Amino acid sequence: MRKTFVLDTNVLLHDPNSIFSFKDNDVIIPIVVIEELDRFKKGLDEIGRNARQVSRHLDELRMKNKLSAGVDLDNGGRLTVELNHNHNVECPLPPGMEITAADNRILLVSLCLSREQGADKVVLVTKDTNLRIKADALGVRTEDYETGTVDISEQYSGEAELETEPEALNQFFEKGEMAVDGGFYPNQFVLIKDKTNPNHTGLSRYHQKKKALVKLIHGKDAVWGVTARNKEQSYALDLLLDDDVKLVTLVGQAGTGKTLLALAAGLERTVEERTYNRLVVSRPIFPLGRDLGFLPGDVEEKLKPWMQPIFDNLEFLMGPSEGRGRKPKDYHGLVDLGMLELEPLTYIRGRSMPNRYLIVDEAQNLTPHEIKTIITRAGDGTKIVLTGDPYQIDNPYIDSASNGLTFVAERFKNESISGHITLKKGERSRLAELAAELL
Repeated sequence: MRKTFVLDTNVLLHDPNSIFSFKDNDVIIPIVVIEELDRFKKGLDEIGRNARQVSRHLDELRMKNKLSAGVDLDNGGRLTVELNHNHNVECPLPPGMEITAADNRILLVSLCLSREQGADKVVLVTKDTNLRIKADALGVRTEDYETGTVDISEQYSGEAELETEPEALNQFFEKGEMAVDGGFYPNQFVLIKDKTNPNHTGLSRYHQKKKALVKLIHGKDAVWGVTARNKEQSYALDLLLDDDVKLVTLVGQAGTGKTLLALAAGLERTVEERTYNRLVVSRPIFPLGRDLGFLPGDVEEKLKPWMQPIFDNLEFLMGPSEGRGRKPKDYHGLVDLGMLELEPLTYIRGRSMPNRYLIVDEAQNLTPHEIKTIITRAGDGTKIVLTGDPYQIDNPYIDSASNGLTFVAERFKNESISGHITLKKGERSRLAELAAELL
C-alpha cells in the first residue's frame, strides 16, 4: 500500500538523502521545515552542511516541477512541499498547542493528511521523542527514522566461543591454528574451550582465507609499556597491531581501556617501528553538561579542553612507570617532529591521509554520514581506529541505535580488512568499574 511520509526537520539534518529513502511512496515536507533549514544552513558544522545539501536537492527537484504540486522521484516516489492550506477537513490542534511553534505546525500537517487519507496511510517520521508522543496522543502514526540504525541489544560483539575435544585443542597449541568449516565472521575472535575442562582454553582469531582459527600474534605482547589485562584487551591489541586490518572499532564502557590501547598501539607502530608516517588523534567536540561558550586563544589553546582526555592518556604513556621499560618522553616533542597530530574533526573534511594511524575517540557522537566522511579520508597504507561507548552519547540527533560507531561496526563485520571487539571489563580502577555498573 502506498503511504505518505511527513518528514521532520531533524530527519533531514540527520541524513540529507532521507528524501530518497521512501521509494514508491509519497514524501511530504511541510513548508515550516524549509524555514527551519534556512536557520541551520549558515552553520559550518555537519548540521549546516546537511542543511545546505537538502536545499541543493530541493533546488534541483524544483526544476522538474513546482514543489507544491509534487515532483516525481527516480525511485518511484513523489515529493511535495506542503503549504498547509489546501486541506478539505477540519483538524484543529487541542487548546494550549500554539500553532506558531514549528513542531506543532509539522504535527498539524500530519494530522490533516491523516484525516484526509486515513490514519494507516500517513506516517510522521521524526527523531524528536516528544513530537512522537504528541503525535501518538492525537492519533497520528509516527516512527523514528531508522535507516542506518542497529539494534544495540544484538550488536555484534566481535567474539564467540567454541567447545572442542582436548586433543584438538592440544593440536591448536602445537600448530598455531585449527581448521574449521566456517560459521565465523572475518577477524572474529574465538575462545576455544576444552569440553572436559572448562579452564583449558585458547584464544584465537578466525582467518577467512585459511578457513581456520589462528593463534593471536600480538595480543600477549607489551605495547609501549602497556600489557593486556583481560582477553578482550588481548583481542583489541591483536587488531590494533595488525597492519592488514585497516579499520578497527572498539566499543566499551568508561574505563575499559579503549583509548589507552589505541594510543599505545599507534605510538608503537608510528614512533617506535615507523610503519606509519604520523599518528593522528581526533575526537568530536561535544560538551558534557552546559557549554562554556567562547574559548580565547589560538587553535591549540581552544582545543585543549576538548582534547584533555587524549593528553591525559599520552602523559601516562610517555611518563615514567616502574617496569614499563620506557624512558620519560614529552608528547609535545612528537608534535613538533610531525609524528603526532591532534586534530579536531571539524577540519578533517576534504583531507587525504596516506600512511597514517588515525584514531577517532568518542566516535559514538558521530552520525553514520560523518563516519563515512572520516573513513573516506583514508589514503594508501592508512589504518583507522574508532573508539567509543554507545551508551554515552552527547549528540542530540543520534542515539545508541543510530550512531556512526555501532553502524560501521555492523556494516563492516563481513569485511576481511576490518575487525571489532566489545571491551567489557573496566580496568581504570575498582571505583570506576563499580560506578559504571551501579550508576
